[in-house]
Amino acid sequence: MNRRDFLVRSGYGLGAAWLGSQSSLAQVLSSAPSSKFSANDTVTLGKTAIKTSRLAMGTGTYGFGHTSRQSSLGVKDLSDLLLNGYDHGLRFFDTADAYGSHPHVAAALGRVPRDRVTVMTKTWSRDPKSARDDLDRFRRELKTDYIDIVLMHCLSEADWTTRYRGVMDVFSEAKQKGIIRAHGVSCHSIEALRAAAKSPWVEVDLVRMNPAGLHMDSDPETVAGVIREMRTAGKGIIGMKILGQGDLRNRKDEALKFALSLGLLDAFTIGAETKPEQEDLIRRISAIS
Repeated sequence: MNRRDFLVRSGYGLGAAWLGSQSSLAQVLSSAPSSKFSANDTVTLGKTAIKTSRLAMGTGTYGFGHTSRQSSLGVKDLSDLLLNGYDHGLRFFDTADAYGSHPHVAAALGRVPRDRVTVMTKTWSRDPKSARDDLDRFRRELKTDYIDIVLMHCLSEADWTTRYRGVMDVFSEAKQKGIIRAHGVSCHSIEALRAAAKSPWVEVDLVRMNPAGLHMDSDPETVAGVIREMRTAGKGIIGMKILGQGDLRNRKDEALKFALSLGLLDAFTIGAETKPEQEDLIRRISAIS
């Protein structure tokens, strides 16, 4: 689909935004309450009762094969970056087995009160035994007795709620035992996202959203419609690909305004690689009104 910039009129006075030529998110934006935002705002993720910071510290830029740009910084440098965010009020550590960043997060967790930080991780396991083994291994790697949020990573199948029922049951049991606090999914197709919206099992969804529709499940208008359904059901919504996997690095202010002005995301995750980059994101979010 060809994309063009057009002016989105909203209560926030949102400037130029990229939307598909068939898209019209103006009504969503104009209905959002006017507010001042901070990266360290305390937010609640849907009905989970999990309270954390609006901005999550991502550790998985181009994350796959147990490595990422963040984990390649090394345990000391990445843990120091996470602690720098903590010192600025960020309380949300976003990790995954695929990123290879569990040891880095563990090093940071060892230096802060555990109950002051939300840890979200993700598994590629698609069968019950592997999922159960992952939960045990993840806790060892993270050096924690419990994990706040565990997601099934990168789901694309429309029928995942039946195909992977066994994994869902493992997570449900783990929640009952206090091993995890909430479970959910990260979606990589519009069909999987729609299935997540309809599933009572999903408590948290990690969803791709940015104004240009880059690296997303569908165009922003379509995805926003599914997210509205999720919010109505009380699911926690965490945005990812806010900067289009780095493709919008030169349009950060507009992309951040878009994410905040939608009024649909409880929180969002962005992976910084340096302290100045992290602190710049914090400043930019505070400057949005």
